Amino acid sequence: MHKPLIKLSVIAALALLVNAAFALEYRSIARHGVVLSEAPADEAKKLFLMSKGIPLELLAEQGDWARVRDRAGSLAWLRKKDLSTRHTVQVLREAIIYKVADAKSAILYRAGKDLLLDLQENTRTGWLKVKHRDGVSGFIRIEEVWGI
Repeated sequence: MHKPLIKLSVIAALALLVNAAFALEYRSIARHGVVLSEAPADEAKKLFLMSKGIPLELLAEQGDWARVRDRAGSLAWLRKKDLSTRHTVQVLREAIIYKVADAKSAILYRAGKDLLLDLQENTRTGWLKVKHRDGVSGFIRIEEVWGI
């Protein structure tokens, strides 16, 4: 009678552990003009350039190199020194930045597609506290950005 409940509890606990083990880690590009390559070597084929602040998902590290994924899903390598721990998010489509974490609150501004915002806090309620480069802080829905 209690065995199904115990099994369910064990499965739920394991699912939480697996989820924590695969938590996504994001970094941002540290400076303008960073080259991303096909492999972790200076002589590897150059794929594209990235600008400062673009968020990337960190997948692996190998020596001085890091393997990353961009918003489009492209995989590439870059030198670890070209990554910053500054956490930015990129707006997916035009979005509203609110004064507080409530869609009924005052609108501070409309953020255009691809705008970079500094992540200040993940409220864990579906809202992120973000800061515009001009210094204005507000809240955006988590599904409206990439990089978290």
